[in-house]
Amino acid sequence: MKRLSVGGGFRAAFVVAWAFCLVFYFTQYAVRSAPSVMLPELRTAYGLTTVGLSSLIGIYYYTYSTFAIVAGASLDRWGAKYAIPTGVFFLAIGIVMFGLGISWVATLGRLLQGAGAAFAFVGAVYLATHGFPARYLATAIGFTQMIGMLGGSAGQFAVGPIVHGVVSWQQFWIYSGIFTFVVAIAIFAVTPKQDIEEHTNTPVWQMFEPYKTVLTNPQSYLCGICAGLLFLPTTVGGMIWGVSFLHQGWDISTSQAVTRASMVPLGWVIGCPLLGYISDHIGRRKPVLFGGMVLMLLCTLALIYLHPNTFPPYVLGLLLGIGSGAAMIPYSMIKEINPDRVKGSATGAINFIVFVMSAFAAPFFGMLLQKLAGGGALTLRVFDKGGTVFIAAIVLAAIVALFLKETGSAANNAAH
Repeated sequence: MKRLSVGGGFRAAFVVAWAFCLVFYFTQYAVRSAPSVMLPELRTAYGLTTVGLSSLIGIYYYTYSTFAIVAGASLDRWGAKYAIPTGVFFLAIGIVMFGLGISWVATLGRLLQGAGAAFAFVGAVYLATHGFPARYLATAIGFTQMIGMLGGSAGQFAVGPIVHGVVSWQQFWIYSGIFTFVVAIAIFAVTPKQDIEEHTNTPVWQMFEPYKTVLTNPQSYLCGICAGLLFLPTTVGGMIWGVSFLHQGWDISTSQAVTRASMVPLGWVIGCPLLGYISDHIGRRKPVLFGGMVLMLLCTLALIYLHPNTFPPYVLGLLLGIGSGAAMIPYSMIKEINPDRVKGSATGAINFIVFVMSAFAAPFFGMLLQKLAGGGALTLRVFDKGGTVFIAAIVLAAIVALFLKETGSAANNAAH
């Protein structure tokens, strides 16, 4: 492929492909969060308990985390043109299957959704690292996550009214699947085919070899654990249980609960590019990372321990989301502490660690709530006690971050 560049090291063909991949990332985040606004319908259709419902929704993260490894290796082995559209295709099939109203098919569909969605962020970051100069990497990654969380927010505030007034919940999934098929075709059409030297040419059975480099670096694990802990308040707390917490705990109407819960991913829309830009601008990662953690912790404490009317309705959720943008900083760090030749695998590795943690946390939190409720209704007291899990996650993330090496440009320049 001829390298198309714009001044300053930009490669236009990859930037265009990255922009189309953002549509993929937006879509997968929307369908990831959409079940939270149709919990009563899903519970009735599939006859599920609280734990069963949490498991059905959270099972997405099992294949998402596993296929993050496959996605990273596939990108390093075959390049973006073939790997990314394959992921979109799997996502489309899974979306349609989830809307067919058959329990075992829905479970398989949710697994396929996770498998396909794993290619979205890894693919977008891969394209960004090939299309943007290194000095804009954290900003590009932050903008990528911004689009994803905009999809997560839309999966709540936009999908809620749609499935409760425009189409049935099943029709929503069918139509979304058809749209995703179209996205797969578009991405294949615009993504450039890479020169052989731009990705590895090892035999298929050796395609996972780059992970040896990534996973023998202790800093890779610290990046993954730190990011994974910071994701839990949003992936499990906000995107699965946020609506129920506000509706059943704070006694807010369902429509208002959906709107308020959507503020958390909307905050990511602001926080991810903002914190990424600040990090690039000052040339340091850790100060921004810790700043985001402090904001997350303060907002979580306020949500659990203060009266619901202490703050204006949408402020805490929005601020929590903005602070949560710090979870993307370790994604830049893991790429900077590993060689360039393993870009895809580095992102795949951190995504694997992050979402394995979410995969186990989702059913665990459902069981915790059910145990605290003693088989009864989920009340504010139950949610408040369960929410201490997220306080602990943020504190542990801060402890882990203390052992991370600074990888920002300012620190690297000082070292030389």
